[in-house]
Amino acid sequence: MMIKTFDAFTRMSYININKISKFLNEHLEDCKEEKGAIRKSLLYAAKETSNIGGYAFVIEEKDKIIGAIIVNKTGMSEYQSENLITYLAVHKDYREQKIATKLIKEATNYCNGNLSLNINKNNNAIELFKKNGFESKKIQMTLYK
Repeated sequence: MMIKTFDAFTRMSYININKISKFLNEHLEDCKEEKGAIRKSLLYAAKETSNIGGYAFVIEEKDKIIGAIIVNKTGMSEYQSENLITYLAVHKDYREQKIATKLIKEATNYCNGNLSLNINKNNNAIELFKKNGFESKKIQMTLYK
């Protein structure tokens, strides 16, 4: 297993974007997002402007994606974390093998600045993020219109 990193230097092709989008759509169980929203996050990550864009970290085995994490730059380091984890998923056949931890560590080591994420308060992954040093210091509130 090897982690592939996609950023401004190793551009994501549309084939990779489609492949990663499909994987995340199939394996995000606690967070069912529209395929279009996942794709939009990847397209945002593929930008090359210094204060926007982001990264995709993918673990493959025999050209099959078994785990992926997407990080978008926020461009708001003055009052927010510089990086936002938008998606993390591991193929159901590969869970309990510390693949998510490898992806989180790769993202935290690679990205400059703080990382944050928005997570449903009932999501099973909360403990995983806590074990990897994430803390809950804020409550996000949203007005849905």
